[in-house]
Amino acid sequence: MDWIPLLDDATGRFADAAASGDLEAPVPTCPGWTLADLVGHLGWVHRWAAHAVTEGTPDGNSPYAGDPPDMVEWYRESARILVDALAAREPDAPAWTFGPDKVTGFWRRRQAHETVVHEYDALAAVGRSDEWSIDPALAWDGVAEVAGFFYPRQVRLERIAPLAGTLRLVPTDVDAEPLEIGEGDPVAELTGSAPYLLLVLWKRAPVDDQVAAGLLTTAVTP
Repeated sequence: MDWIPLLDDATGRFADAAASGDLEAPVPTCPGWTLADLVGHLGWVHRWAAHAVTEGTPDGNSPYAGDPPDMVEWYRESARILVDALAAREPDAPAWTFGPDKVTGFWRRRQAHETVVHEYDALAAVGRSDEWSIDPALAWDGVAEVAGFFYPRQVRLERIAPLAGTLRLVPTDVDAEPLEIGEGDPVAELTGSAPYLLLVLWKRAPVDDQVAAGLLTTAVTP
């Protein structure tokens, strides 16, 4: 993946979606949040990640403190700070991360995926979630991130119990082997486009299969 252009494009689309709506509008996919909450969250995360890259510590804290009408421009600045920090360093340059790989490349991937999912949230807040579009290969990498990193981390940190069965994810639009989350019986197989499967794992899309829906009552992502 060419992460820097992917991230740059995603942050621009997120900002444009946020700018097109009412910042006090609710975000259907993030219960209890307004669009302003979403913009503030993602801008803060971008600055936090940039601090982790440039300073090598997790203690960056730069919440939005301006007037509400200026929030989207503050977000654009936050995105630029992050993209510039990541672009200025090689992927294998040291950085603080919350993953096993303590390198800048971790943040390139993680922030691209975080922004793409929150872009869906922003579009949902302005009534345009049907406009969300993501390359299937990128979406499938996001599914792999959940299966290989976030779910095991949730279990390891004892935030969740292991799934009471196996969720097998089968993409219809990428040439890839299915991925599995959990182990044992029952086995529920979800087949669909990679973008759909990504939204399912982040609880942004409904699941019709009753066994899969039962397994996913446990949050496999933070």
